[in-house]
Amino acid sequence: MSLLFLLVAWSVAVLSCALLCRAAVAAAHLTPPAPRAGAQAVPAPAAAERRGSGLTLYEMAYLSGGPHRLADVVLVLMAQKRRLLLADTGWATVVDPVGTDAVERAALTAIGPDGQRRIPAVRDALVSDDAVRQVADRLETAGLALPAAVRPGISGAVRLVRGAALVVLLSAVATYWRAAPGADSGPVLAWFAVPLILTLGTWAAARFELHPYSDWATTAGERQLPDAAGSRGAPDSPAAPAGSLITLALRGPAALTDPTLRAALHSSGA
Repeated sequence: MSLLFLLVAWSVAVLSCALLCRAAVAAAHLTPPAPRAGAQAVPAPAAAERRGSGLTLYEMAYLSGGPHRLADVVLVLMAQKRRLLLADTGWATVVDPVGTDAVERAALTAIGPDGQRRIPAVRDALVSDDAVRQVADRLETAGLALPAAVRPGISGAVRLVRGAALVVLLSAVATYWRAAPGADSGPVLAWFAVPLILTLGTWAAARFELHPYSDWATTAGERQLPDAAGSRGAPDSPAAPAGSLITLALRGPAALTDPTLRAALHSSGA
């Protein structure tokens, strides 16, 4: 039985570490393709102006949290512009049915002709909309976003390594527990130290080299993102709406200090 536990420990350790290494290598080797002769760059949405990092607000949101984060950003952006009302019960209501860019118009279309819809349904409709896919395609073409074929990426592989370390530890405990009374289980337990060191060492290396983990941004994309701590602003202050939206794009709904907006997004499954 101890050999079975040892085989399980070694298998999960080697497999999880190999998957993490493959994800890290795949992300590191994604480079922007050379532009084709005569090709024209895809323009950014008019209302999502470029920030200091060279990324639009929508691009920051996608690289930080994917299409769902982008959907949250456009909903809050339109709420700040008084085009939408986001209720703390999780409903989005149209106030001004005018969108200034393709993503805002997609949000209005997702809400529908009734002018009111649950935020989860709006978010799901936005995620599959062409306007959001164009943002993703633009970032993938620039080598800043991970293609769908590479996801789930590093963060998922890191979770596997953490789980593998726990499996190794539990296997060692089970081997010790099932050992015959008086039997010397030291040599067998020593073999569990190797997969445990492998998983913990790989996890530590990923924490040092790859953190923050992302399922959306490549290494080049991570470098383009600004520091969330330096982008904090008072979301309730009209003088700094851009700062609050950047913080939302980088850190998600938990960064919002407006209780109504935070409740609207969290109560709807964000």
